[in-house]
Amino acid sequence: MQQVVVGILIRDGKVLVCQRRRGSCYQLHWEFPGGKLEIGEPFHQTLERELREELGVTGVRLEKSYTMTTSYSGNSKFNVTFCFVRSFEGTPMNKAFEAIRWVTPSELRGLDMLEGNKPFIDSLLHEVDREQNRF
Repeated sequence: MQQVVVGILIRDGKVLVCQRRRGSCYQLHWEFPGGKLEIGEPFHQTLERELREELGVTGVRLEKSYTMTTSYSGNSKFNVTFCFVRSFEGTPMNKAFEAIRWVTPSELRGLDMLEGNKPFIDSLLHEVDREQNRF
């Protein structure tokens, strides 16, 4: 089973989502940034590498949140770890996607999200509400 880690970047009550490139697998679906672990690579190093490669951000502070197993057509199975990115340096730039966008958590339900990211949306809505009530 392939191991994947994704980052949940939150800024001003909005979440960063990325749209897969046209012509790629699951083209134009929205997802959270991240990627596959390389052999022997810890999940936090994978996410730091992926965020640097895909968005140009560094100095991330992560908090592991939730892990789930998901399946895609062709019997592909992935163990996906979702991490809240509590801080990062730099402004996210689109280096690997069709588009990137900051959306409110409620807008996530209206996007054509990648199937493996959908089950996490409820947890994300709860977390963003909790974050906003801290201030």
